[in-house]
Amino acid sequence: MESETIQQQDRAAVPIARVPKMIVTGAIMAATILVVLDQTIATVALLHMQAALGATPDSITWVLTSYILATAIGTPLTAWLTGRFGRRQVFLVSVLGFIVSSMLCGVAASLPMMVGCRLAQGFFGAFLLPMSQAFLYDMNPPSLQVRAITIWGIGAMVGPIAGPVLGGYLTEAFDWRWVFFINVPVGIVALAGIYFALPEFPSVRRAFDHVGFIMIAVALCALQIALDRGTQQDWFDSPEIIAEFGISIAAFWLLIFHLRQARQPIISPALFANRSFTGAMILTFVLLPTIIAGNALLPQLFVQLLGYPVSTAGEMMLPRGLAMTAGIFLGGNFSRWMDARLQVSLGVLIIIWSLYIQTGFTIEMDARLIVLAGALQGFGTGMAMTVLNFIAMSSVPLALRTEAAAMYALFRNTGSSIMLAIFTATFAHSVQVNHAEIGARLGADSTPLPLSRIVAGNSLDAPFAAFAELEVNRQAMMVAYINDFWAMMWTIVALLPLILLLRPMRRAPKGGESLVALAD
Repeated sequence: MESETIQQQDRAAVPIARVPKMIVTGAIMAATILVVLDQTIATVALLHMQAALGATPDSITWVLTSYILATAIGTPLTAWLTGRFGRRQVFLVSVLGFIVSSMLCGVAASLPMMVGCRLAQGFFGAFLLPMSQAFLYDMNPPSLQVRAITIWGIGAMVGPIAGPVLGGYLTEAFDWRWVFFINVPVGIVALAGIYFALPEFPSVRRAFDHVGFIMIAVALCALQIALDRGTQQDWFDSPEIIAEFGISIAAFWLLIFHLRQARQPIISPALFANRSFTGAMILTFVLLPTIIAGNALLPQLFVQLLGYPVSTAGEMMLPRGLAMTAGIFLGGNFSRWMDARLQVSLGVLIIIWSLYIQTGFTIEMDARLIVLAGALQGFGTGMAMTVLNFIAMSSVPLALRTEAAAMYALFRNTGSSIMLAIFTATFAHSVQVNHAEIGARLGADSTPLPLSRIVAGNSLDAPFAAFAELEVNRQAMMVAYINDFWAMMWTIVALLPLILLLRPMRRAPKGGESLVALAD
């Protein structure tokens, strides 16, 4: 077995001497937070955009879809662009492009203009998230790499939760356009810090794999469109959705064969030969996206069923964000002495516990149970994802690190789209089934008092029927939420055996504070 660790090899190859790390770390994190916030910050402003841009309820969703599509297409290009133009240059251009496209989104006067600007915003933002993760890892010595990934994880994972809260505040206090304008001053500060403080990092030049890029772009675009339009088109009852899924599967299948034969493929097969990296990607593909899907469903539960105002519903999501921050911070410290697999298992078990608590939600409950479940879920997610983020970086050599970060981000984003579509579809189907079952059991003989004694004449028939329909809808939705929580819980339970794919981490022979993932 080789005694030299990956981190020791990499440290010698990265020129980090005399770098003002506090300044450049703040600039990199500012760019990271901008990208993750924009994944969710616009969701609460869609209705305002729809009115201002003259869009329909179906077409306005392209404001979100276009961003996701552009991110999916751009992410696989990260390794080639950094090898061709340099990591620092690509990062600078990406930040500048994100700032300009954000400003144009804010001044958009029509839906086509908004969608086009969101495409540009998503494309430039696609490179920022994986590159920021790789930068923070590479610019630190082994003894500080866990801390660096912990800082990155706080911004990358708490950002999507804080997005709707910040977006709601900006929309109510100012205007929906400030959802995008807020990026401009923060982005300028990030751009200045990166320009003056970020050093150049080594990168591997490679040929552009045109065939591989076309295949992965077609596969991801077809998949995303099918997921976004599935609910509207009744899923597999629609020839359009069947065709889109068929195109996506065929493109992925051809991509696999292409990657095995191409000399310089767009995705290096060597990444998937690394057991720890593959295990971290699979877990990230399911774990965090499942939590994100659950978070997307909760505001509707708070507002429609529990009767909380929109502002209060947003505030009730804050405890899970704060707990996630604490979990990420403590998880980074625990990883210095706790086995990686044990820490991930502990985090996953806490998440399972939180979802089990959510299966006990009722319409009459108070906020205490919501806060408890949210705090546990956030803390468990932070603990588990800290280790997975670190393993994704530490288990691959420097030459593949940017590409590994890009694939890691791509898997997480794709998993989020898939899980959100699955649990949204199961929720909608469950509401219909529950409504039919509850409505069938509701009748004159099923009430404590005969309806003839309650309804004095035909004049009250319509109001009573409307009241009954409203209550049936509420109960059907509550049962549907509980069914989704059960499904999420068992989905994460099924992940537990996959934790064994992870290699344990150990201290480097030199520098007792450094941690490394054992090589395959």
